[in-house]
Amino acid sequence: MTDTRIYLSPPDVTDVERKLLLNAFDSNWVAPVGPDLDAFEERVAELVGVRHAVALSSGTAALHLALIAAGVRRGDTVLVPSFTFAATANAVAYLGARPVFLDSTPHSWNVDPELVAGELRARAGRGQLPRAVIAVDMYGQCADYDPLLAACDRYGVPLIEDAAEALGATYRGRAAGSFGLAGVLSFNGNKIITTGGGGMLVTDDGSVAKQARHLATQAREPVPHYEHRSVGYNYRLSNLLAAVGRGQLQRLGQMIEARRRTFEHYRAALGDLPGIEFMPIAAYGVPNYWLTCLLVDAERFGAGRDRILDALAARDIEGRPAWKPMHLQPVFQDCVMRGGEVSASLFHRGVCLPSGSALTDRDRDRVVDAVRSVTCEQKG
Repeated sequence: MTDTRIYLSPPDVTDVERKLLLNAFDSNWVAPVGPDLDAFEERVAELVGVRHAVALSSGTAALHLALIAAGVRRGDTVLVPSFTFAATANAVAYLGARPVFLDSTPHSWNVDPELVAGELRARAGRGQLPRAVIAVDMYGQCADYDPLLAACDRYGVPLIEDAAEALGATYRGRAAGSFGLAGVLSFNGNKIITTGGGGMLVTDDGSVAKQARHLATQAREPVPHYEHRSVGYNYRLSNLLAAVGRGQLQRLGQMIEARRRTFEHYRAALGDLPGIEFMPIAAYGVPNYWLTCLLVDAERFGAGRDRILDALAARDIEGRPAWKPMHLQPVFQDCVMRGGEVSASLFHRGVCLPSGSALTDRDRDRVVDAVRSVTCEQKG
């Protein structure tokens, strides 16, 4: 029997999602709105513990609208973690603002709260406070929000939580997405749950939600003809995709548990190897284990990150390097960076292993065998 390809984080859908999708289709609530969209928003708001949720075409769209709600305009600055996916910084650039990149802490791989506090203090002294701060919940683990919120509140700067990877995670018992002015979720095909593509803005602020809904539907005014007093966007999620999301939410707990078991399996099977270190789990919260990531000390392990990725690829297994920091990306090379050593090290040493919630024991063993084969080659 030929083994099938193992993907990094593929969609995990069942007959539950199929039935809800077909029901929405048969009801003729196809797009752009409908009862499934309303129910999806209500359920996500309940899970996150906020009053409002606005389903959108992507997590990036949610970031864009959250930044608008924070008052970000052309020429402003926004503090952004360097160690993140490009969408976090791209949304800042959409508005003509400039990201100021900050390094991570090795204890959670999230933005360093001390760097955030120090940058706000320095900019306040110069009368140049940023318009907003974005924190990102990396690989399904929340940033350290107590000090982040304290620093932002001290200077009156709104915090936006990019929880695109973290639905179902918690920080001191509070759900990811519930911190700051607004939270952002993603339902891309590789996320913990998927709608095939989509995202959501979640917030306790009714005015933020109202503005997001207005702008996401081309900023059309509530009159019989098409009246527009501001520039809007075509950002709403369709009712059909929301139906898929409703089915995925029913299985969220099971999918998080499956990814946790995968993390534990890899850690037990590879943790004894010299030079292998897994992403640390911060004591302040519980992640959703979206991706299992490890760091490779090439000198101790006998080979570097790329050799492990090559060994995975040779066995038809998808692996990825950790995120390449934004301050190392050519498009953002002229932006200010504070620190950088931690996030650069995470990129050069980091490997993301297959972590999908439908992985079988056989799949996990194939991944383990591929990683361990590299050490055998070195010994041979």
